[in-house]
Parts: sequence; C-alpha cells; structure tokens
Amino acid sequence: MSQTLRHPEILDLARRGGKVTVEDLARHFGVTHQTIRRDLAELAEAGRLERVHGGAVLPSGTTNIAYEERRRLNGEAKAAMGRACAGLIPPGSSLFLGIGTSTEAVARELLGHRDLLVVTNNINVAGILLASPDARVILAGGTIRRSDGGLVGPLAVQTIRRFRFDMAVIGCSALDDAGDLLDFDLQEVEVSQALLAQSRRTILVADHSKLQRNAPVRVASLADLATLVTDRPLAPDLAACCRDWETEVVVAPA
Repeated sequence: MSQTLRHPEILDLARRGGKVTVEDLARHFGVTHQTIRRDLAELAEAGRLERVHGGAVLPSGTTNIAYEERRRLNGEAKAAMGRACAGLIPPGSSLFLGIGTSTEAVARELLGHRDLLVVTNNINVAGILLASPDARVILAGGTIRRSDGGLVGPLAVQTIRRFRFDMAVIGCSALDDAGDLLDFDLQEVEVSQALLAQSRRTILVADHSKLQRNAPVRVASLADLATLVTDRPLAPDLAACCRDWETEVVVAPA
C-alpha cells in the first residue's frame, strides 16, 4: 500500500483507538518499522498527529499529553534550545524558570553558570539545579500538580509577586499563527501572567511542535515577550509580526 493510502487509514485507526503504535501499524500494513516511523513523522509535521514514545496520538485542544511522553518528544531540539537560552542568561542573574520539559532543558544548561538566584514552580527544575553549587534555588509555594511536578495556584502567584526578576523563562503548550501563547491549565496561566508583570525580560522556549498544537487558554502574545527561543525558523507571516513587535527570535542550532 502506498504512503498516500496509508496516511488516511492511520488517522482513522488513531481516531478509533486514541493512539497508534509503530509495532501494530507495521504489522497491520505489512511494512517495516522505519516506514511507519516516517509516516508518523510526516503526519506529525502536518499537525495531524502528535508523536509519543512508540507511536502517536491525536492532537488535543483540551487536554495536554502526559508528562513522560512530553519528555521524550523532540529531545535533541529541546537540548539545543536549552543551550541557546542559557547563553542569553548572564552570571549573577535573578531568574524564574517555569513549568515544562523545555525549561528543564534550560536548567540543565545552567549548571555551569555562577551566582544565580533561581525561583521556580517546577520541582524537576529545582532537583536539576540542586547539583549546582553556584545556584541559590527557591521553590515557589502552591499546590503540587502530580502529573508533572508543577506548583500552581494562589500561593505560587503570591511568591512571584514578592520578586522583581532580571529574567523569566517560560514554556507553553501551544503557539498559534497569530503569535498567541496557549495553555491548558488556567492556574498555570495565572502564574505565567504574573511572571510577565514581575520580570524585566521574559523568554519563551518553544519547539516547532507547539505551532502544530492547540490549547484553550490564552497566556499572552509574543508581542509581550522579549525573546522566543525555538528550533526552526518561523513562518514568514509570524516572523514579520515578531519583527514589528521587536520580539527577538533565536533559532537554536541543531
């Protein structure tokens, strides 16, 4: 069966089962695992599916995919973005690192930085930075979100409002073609919006897959941020908007 015929059937199987696996699809179509991985990669690139470990799921506009699956997605791109973002953060900075696997990649690249004050509502980020003898780490209060170790709610917002950060690094669940940052959890959005008010410079770290997703809650616009760190050039229209907004776009080298 040709690729043109496989793709609609793969999407139909995903709609019926919620998820497809490389193993099952290879058996179903009688083709190699490599062929199926290529099919899934192309469908994900087109925004029709989201890659997860061992297969793919339908993109959701109302619920996020599981944290462990997000950790596995675009790992090399996140590592490159982490390095690029860390390069923008000078020693001696006061810094907030938000929730997300991309901000965790930034934290790993900050282990060599000196004299940082880092406030975070991400338990995983705090755990990474504890390995740095030169980082003072403050964990924000709030309700622990068991799914990913995030701290959200009024206590997290109150903690943020006690600081004036040099820089804040945030992620998002989706980024639409108008430049709006989107997320799934209203409480997490409230944390991010408080950060915008309390930070001299805000950096969004978001790989290209975020432009293929949707989420229901608006966080802010790229126009409100100083910098976007991503892994691929933006579409021409959005890139032109960023220039008009004077939002710096940093494309991390592969």
